[in-house]
Amino acid sequence: MTAALPGLALALLCLLRAGAQVPMQPDLDTEKFAGMWHVTAIASNCSIFLKMKDGMKSSMAIISFMPEGDLAMKLVWPLLDKCQKFELLFQQSGQAGHYVGAQEKRDVRVMDTDYSHYAILHEAQHSETEPSMALQLLTREQDVSPQLLQKFMELIPTMGLTEDMLAILPKSGE
Repeated sequence: MTAALPGLALALLCLLRAGAQVPMQPDLDTEKFAGMWHVTAIASNCSIFLKMKDGMKSSMAIISFMPEGDLAMKLVWPLLDKCQKFELLFQQSGQAGHYVGAQEKRDVRVMDTDYSHYAILHEAQHSETEPSMALQLLTREQDVSPQLLQKFMELIPTMGLTEDMLAILPKSGE
């Protein structure tokens, strides 16, 4: 047990360091960022995601901002027999593009966006039982260019994720 402690401490330090080094979109313009997005690709180490990723389809995310700057996200995920809807609210952290969800212990950062074609989000779930992280590629259209997909795939290892944790989500048509 004592032999494992230095390794565990090192792993925790790496996770903390990785979280602190997530690049962010400078001076996020929330008016330009708000609106409808398609979730076209996700890479995550979340065990639930990894079990479900092969059956997932592209979903929609409607992003808006509250007057005080909080981020509201409505997600619609197509499932086999119905659509599952989620509404999430993240509080502004004080840094543009960085939001926290107190109830879910989630941390969302807008890493990169051109506002009109794509956005890359980093999400960390700070669970005591199973902490996880995800990168999401959002696009304004359901189609994603090979160049944009390549850019997204190059980010995956820099965030401590691997390509086998990636799901390129097919169009849902719903």
